[in-house]
Amino acid sequence: MKLFSVDKPGLYTTYQDLGRVGYLKYGVPASGALDRFALQVGNLLVGNERGAAGLEVTMQGPELIAQESFVMAVTGGDLSPMINGKRIALWKSVLIKKGQVLEFGKPRTGVRAYLTVSGGFQSSQYMGSRSVYEPAGLGRPLQKGDELFGEPRKQKAGTGLFFTEIPDYDRDIEVRVVKGPHHEQISDKVVSDFFAKTHEVSPQSNRMGYRLQSELQTNHEANVVSDAVPIGGIQLPGNGQPIILLADRQTTGGYTRIGTVIGPDLPLVAQLPPGGKIRFKEVTVEEAQNAAKQVEQKLRIWERIHR
Repeated sequence: MKLFSVDKPGLYTTYQDLGRVGYLKYGVPASGALDRFALQVGNLLVGNERGAAGLEVTMQGPELIAQESFVMAVTGGDLSPMINGKRIALWKSVLIKKGQVLEFGKPRTGVRAYLTVSGGFQSSQYMGSRSVYEPAGLGRPLQKGDELFGEPRKQKAGTGLFFTEIPDYDRDIEVRVVKGPHHEQISDKVVSDFFAKTHEVSPQSNRMGYRLQSELQTNHEANVVSDAVPIGGIQLPGNGQPIILLADRQTTGGYTRIGTVIGPDLPLVAQLPPGGKIRFKEVTVEEAQNAAKQVEQKLRIWERIHR
C-alpha cells in the first residue's frame, strides 16, 4: 500500500532499521539508526517490532503527502514536525489522514528525527536489512517523486511516553567512556587531558563518524595494526583530533583508540549539531553493562505495554 509520496526529500532522509548483522567480517558496515533508542521507541508507539524500518530525518526534514490514513509517530530530535502546518507532539503516536501533508520546520533540539508508521515501511532489503548505506550502493536517500510503501495495521493513536522518559538532547553533553586498548602508546598526560577537556563537534562529521576539534597535544605513534573497530570507538590520530566512530564506520581501523562511548550514550552523541560540546567520563566495563541493561529493561517493559 502506498503511504506517502515525496514532495521534498529533505537534507538527508534515509530508511534505517537496527542495521545488518554478521557482515562486518566481509567489510560491510552495519549501518542502522544512529539514535537506536528513538527508532525503537517510535516503533513501539505504533505497534511495530522494535527493529522495523523507519525514516531517519537529518536537520532539514522532508515534505511527505499521505496517500492513505494511518498511525505514525515522530521521535528523536525536535525538527518541528507538522501535519498541514500544525505542530504535532513528539514521542506520541498520531493519525495522519489521506491527503494531509507531513513536513518539518526549524530544528529545535537534536539533529535527527525518526518517522515510524504502523506496520513499518516496506523498502528494498540488502543482506537482511533495509538500512541505507549509500557509499556501497545499498539504497539511497529519498528523492523528490519517490513513493513510500507499507502495510499499516489498525492501530490506536495517542500512545506516548511520559515526559520524564523523553531524552534531553542538549548541545553540551557528558558521555560515559570505557578506556580503549592502546593506552600504552598514548601518554598519561594526553589521556588525562582527553577526559578533562571539552571537545567540539566539527562540521566534518557524518554517519560514519563525528570528528572533534580538541586541544590535545599528542606526540605518540598513532598508527597500529588494523583491527576491528566497535561502534562508539574513539580513534585518536596523530593530529590530536578524536573521531567517534558511528553506524556507517569502516569495519577495521589503524589509528590508536583512546576509548569507546558506551551504547546508551551514543544517541546523545548522534543528536549533537556541529559546534556542539562534549566531555567524556571514564566508567568501568561493569558500569557500562549495567547502563545497557537498564535501557534494555525499559524497552522491554514498554514493549509489553504497547504490543
